[in-house]
Amino acid sequence: MTTATDISSRIMEAVMAQKLAPGSRLGEQQLAMLFDCSRTIVREALTRLSTRGIVTVSARRGWYVVEPSEHEACEAFEARRVIELGLLHQLKARAPDKAAVRQLKNHLQREKAALAGSDVGLRTYLLGDFHVCLAECLGNALLADTLRDFTARTTLIAMLYQSSHDAAQSCDDHVRIVEALERGDIARAEALMAEHLGTVQAALRLQAPADPLAELRDALAPVAQPLPRAAAKKRPARRKPNPSTPLPSDDGSAYLGALL
Repeated sequence: MTTATDISSRIMEAVMAQKLAPGSRLGEQQLAMLFDCSRTIVREALTRLSTRGIVTVSARRGWYVVEPSEHEACEAFEARRVIELGLLHQLKARAPDKAAVRQLKNHLQREKAALAGSDVGLRTYLLGDFHVCLAECLGNALLADTLRDFTARTTLIAMLYQSSHDAAQSCDDHVRIVEALERGDIARAEALMAEHLGTVQAALRLQAPADPLAELRDALAPVAQPLPRAAAKKRPARRKPNPSTPLPSDDGSAYLGALL
């Protein structure tokens, strides 16, 4: 029997593997047919994902994967920075045990194998899941769940804003972080994580914030006023014809030119 948890987990995995793009529609009927369950269960799964900030619902359009704004993108990375650096910072009181380091190394082996393979979805999922795995290995399941949501959102952000960050570079960054943890150099691991998150964020093609009132501002700008009458050029006074001036020829054009 498919549960709401099963459906929400599958959707999260698809998001983190970049198989569901921002703005993808999630029809209740289609999902119910796919998972062979009722629409009630599907709606429960989507409602859970909505509270986690992964999907959104519109009264007329239905359920969609969120499309984070540039402001939300910055907030998501800031939240990850606070959580992940905080997790590492608390290790200064106690270094990670060998079992945790061994689990992280196993994850790195899977990352490297995915990089050598052709499954882009698996590679993307593992690179994002490293951060969740790190939180789990450090013994904080609650923060691991929270970090999973923020990692999924930053994955959507990377798709939406065309991140140029290289997957191999991410894997190398992860290796250096784990090596620092294994040596017990927590300060170095914390600095490497801060640098890694900053590099990933810098690879996004975020534009400078636009003026939301620009179009309306231009439309409501004062219309150019005509010059006041006093500033208008005065027409030169017409000269009275001089009787001594010879009359123009019979050529009509010449006569008209003289009058004008």
